[in-house]
Amino acid sequence: MLWYATYGVTFAATYEFANLENVPRDIKVALPFPAERAVFDDLRFELVGAQWLSPPAPGEGKITGWTRLAPGERVTLRVGYRSQGLDRWAYKFGSGVAEVKNFKLAMRTDFNAIDFPDEAISPTAKQRIENGWALTWEYRRLVSGVNIAMAMPEKLQPGPLASQISLFAPVSLFFFIVVLLTIGVVRNVDIHPMHFFFVAAAFFAFHLLFAYLADQVSIHVAFGIAAAVSMLLTISYLRIVFGAAFAFLAAGTAQLVYLVLFSYAFFFKGLTGLAITIGAIATLFVLMQVTARVNWNAVFAGRNASATAPEPAS
Repeated sequence: MLWYATYGVTFAATYEFANLENVPRDIKVALPFPAERAVFDDLRFELVGAQWLSPPAPGEGKITGWTRLAPGERVTLRVGYRSQGLDRWAYKFGSGVAEVKNFKLAMRTDFNAIDFPDEAISPTAKQRIENGWALTWEYRRLVSGVNIAMAMPEKLQPGPLASQISLFAPVSLFFFIVVLLTIGVVRNVDIHPMHFFFVAAAFFAFHLLFAYLADQVSIHVAFGIAAAVSMLLTISYLRIVFGAAFAFLAAGTAQLVYLVLFSYAFFFKGLTGLAITIGAIATLFVLMQVTARVNWNAVFAGRNASATAPEPAS
C-alpha cells in the first residue's frame, strides 16, 4: 500500500557556443539523456545560425550532432523534450565540481509544496503563481559541486501510516483502559475484566479495518469508517451493560480522544510525538485532579473483601 510521487516535465533550453580559434573547426555537440529507461517525446535538437554536417542521431544515452564553425563564429543550440519521472527532478552542471557562465534556469511548478532536496541549490528568486511557484536560478559565473533539484510532494502512505498507528495501539489502549477504570472508581461502576475484553476487541477492530480499507478507498475515508465502526461497537455494547450515560459520555469520549484523535495525530508528520505527549500529560493532570480525594485503601479493601467473601449457604 504505497503511493509514488510521479511527475510530468516539459524541458526547454538554449545554449550558446563559439569557435574561439583562428581556424575552422568541426564541433561535436551532444545532449545526454537524463535517464536510459525513460521516454522523451517531442524531442528538439536544433541549431540556430548554422547547419548540421549530418542529421543528429541518438545513441549510447545521448543525441549527438556535428557542425562546422568558422573562426569566431557563434551558434545557438535549442533543445527540448517532454518526459516523466519519479520522486525528484534535477539539472546537473556536470560531474564533480563544475563551472557555468551566464546561466539562468526558470522553473514553473503546478504544485505549492515545493521542496529542495539535500545538497541542492535553492533558487535565487521565487514568486507565487496560480497553483504553484515561479522559481529562478541565475548566475554570471558559478563554480559548484551541487546541482539544482526539485523533490515532488509526497502523499500520505497508507501502508506505513497504518503500520505506525497499529504499533501505537497498545499505548492508546492503555490510556483508554486507565481512564475507564478511573471513571469506574469515581462513579462506583463495577467493570468486569470480560467487559474490558470486549471493549479491547472493539478497540482493535479500528486498526484491522483501517489497514484493509486504506488500500481500497481514500485514506481519510478509510479512517472515518474504521473509527465510526469501532466507536459503534464500544458504545452500543456499554450502553446495554452500564446505560447510555456511561457509554456515550465516559467510554465514547475516552475512545474519541485516545483512539480517534491520537491515531489521527499520525497524519501530521513531525507533530505526532508532540501531540501524543501533550495528550498524555493532559490525561495525567485530569486523572490526578479527579482522583485526588479518592480513598484508595477503601477502594481496594472493598474489592478484596468482595473477592474473598464466602458464598451464602443454599
